[in-house]
Amino acid sequence: MPTHHNAAEKGQIAKTVLMPGDPLRAQFIAETFLESPVEINRVRGMLGFTGMYKGKNVSVMGSGMGMPSIGIYSYELYTVYDVDAIVRIGSAGGYSDTLKLFDVMLVTDSFSESTFARCQNGFAGSRIEPDGGLCERLRESAAKLGIPLVEGTVHSSDVFYTDEGPGEPYWRKLLREENCIAVEMESFALFHNAKVTGKKAACLLTISDLFSSHGNATAVDREKGFTNMMEIALGVL
Repeated sequence: MPTHHNAAEKGQIAKTVLMPGDPLRAQFIAETFLESPVEINRVRGMLGFTGMYKGKNVSVMGSGMGMPSIGIYSYELYTVYDVDAIVRIGSAGGYSDTLKLFDVMLVTDSFSESTFARCQNGFAGSRIEPDGGLCERLRESAAKLGIPLVEGTVHSSDVFYTDEGPGEPYWRKLLREENCIAVEMESFALFHNAKVTGKKAACLLTISDLFSSHGNATAVDREKGFTNMMEIALGVL
């Protein structure tokens, strides 16, 4: 049955869901890669579609920005719609100077200062790992496509804009002390919800900004230019 946030009926959403933050990126994926995509949600503008990819059923749906938003949508997908696996496909800012714009990153663990997990069920840790089997399938998909993956820890932040005083920037401290090579805002909550519900989650990111050199991708790039990441994620089917 539909929820307050999702108009889909049970059975309209596939067992595997690809989840970009931007709902327009979900629409782009559906229109570009899926056969006969059907819109299954547009409540609050959070577009979702189900279609076929190389004979396999798959859904793609936006998550919105930040942990509270993906926390709602992923929890409902797991618990109400019987989704087995969610692959977040998002953008990230690169902390490490070894990263380049449009590198595709496979998240091996997510570090966060967020209280999301503590509020959700009392979990007080600062790191959560994705599902190992799902990550291995993403590696295999990338290898078949000949697309290199960068692997590492991501900083999953509650804050996009920071006002820092003098001294070492916080991102450099996280790179040095926590080995966070990039930053985004959703994976920690997604991984936590997967653990809580006994389901699977993984995260692919395309580097859209570079902290060390101030390079960045355009809004159009972010919506339509991350096709390598999209094809890797679709390959897990």
